[in-house]
Amino acid sequence: MVPLYNVFCNVTGLNGNTSGVKTAAGSLKSWDVDESRSIKVQFLSNVNQQAQWDFAPEKFEVEVHPGELKTVYFDARNLRNATVVGQAIPSVMPRVAALHFHKTECFCFTQQTFGARENKRMPVTFMVDPDVPRDVKTITLAYTFFDITKTALSRSAGERPVTGEHLPPFEESTNGG
Repeated sequence: MVPLYNVFCNVTGLNGNTSGVKTAAGSLKSWDVDESRSIKVQFLSNVNQQAQWDFAPEKFEVEVHPGELKTVYFDARNLRNATVVGQAIPSVMPRVAALHFHKTECFCFTQQTFGARENKRMPVTFMVDPDVPRDVKTITLAYTFFDITKTALSRSAGERPVTGEHLPPFEESTNGG
């Protein structure tokens, strides 16, 4: 369901999906840091389905100056005695801010495999560009973590995926943001 959800969000713009904001660190425009203002960036986390893991940001909010590169960590723990695979789907609100929110590193770019009872500290490095509208004072970055173990295991075993799961895993494009 994750890839299908991602396609739906990209087409409809639901949840301020952040596709189009993955940016290679070296390709970010060279903006000056705008120290005359700061923006509060809030972090939310959610685990979809009845997945058995803990998932939370290390900080629930940070203040950033537009143009400043910032790293925040999310902690995740597999509560099962078996290996699981997860995929985080991001969204940014308000929607207008998604165009100005650039991630250079994020655990959401790839599927995450957790061994039995494994803990991970996962980074997200981002920058809010100075072109963000001046009335944007708070940006919320939310992640929903999906359990995609069955899909990932069927792909690795070469099985034909279930209808709707034939799409590639969630990947943010490098265009448009």
